[in-house]
Amino acid sequence: MTTETGPNTPKQGARERQFERWLWNSRFLVMLAVLPSLVAAVVLFAIGTIDIIKLVIATLTYYTVGGTADIHDTLVPSVVLAVDIYLVAIVLLIFGLGVYRLFVSPIEQAEEHTPHHPFNVHSFDQLKDKIARVVVLAVIIEFFRAVVDIRFQTPLDAIYLALSVLALAAALFLMSRAQRKE
Repeated sequence: MTTETGPNTPKQGARERQFERWLWNSRFLVMLAVLPSLVAAVVLFAIGTIDIIKLVIATLTYYTVGGTADIHDTLVPSVVLAVDIYLVAIVLLIFGLGVYRLFVSPIEQAEEHTPHHPFNVHSFDQLKDKIARVVVLAVIIEFFRAVVDIRFQTPLDAIYLALSVLALAAALFLMSRAQRKE
């Protein structure tokens, strides 16, 4: 079967044209993933911002009024948690805009920016790579948050922590090498 159109090729039937139009318009089903991911990103950005504002208020209260609770134990984990929330929001934003761009329509404003802007994705593999990089960063932040609360019981615990940090450093190194090859 040839895909050429010309004077000798039979014309499509009305049903076939209608079905193909329906198939082409079915790409809008991805909006069921795009819109909720963008809404979730907005919600997470708001939550992260509210958490940071609460942290600033608690810090100001502690140092000006002299609060009873010591904020030093909760300050760093709270900031790290807010950063983690922001990273998940960024993943949702990149996902939503990338899926829209790939399946529905290119975004004109994104086209005006450099090709390496996170929202400029040209293939599904490129979208997966960008999301994977941010997810790895979120995992590292989550690891950091867990490490902040660790209380070493034995010297072996410190060795395990050092090996974990070494593994993360190696992963970041490999990611940066892979990115340079692109």
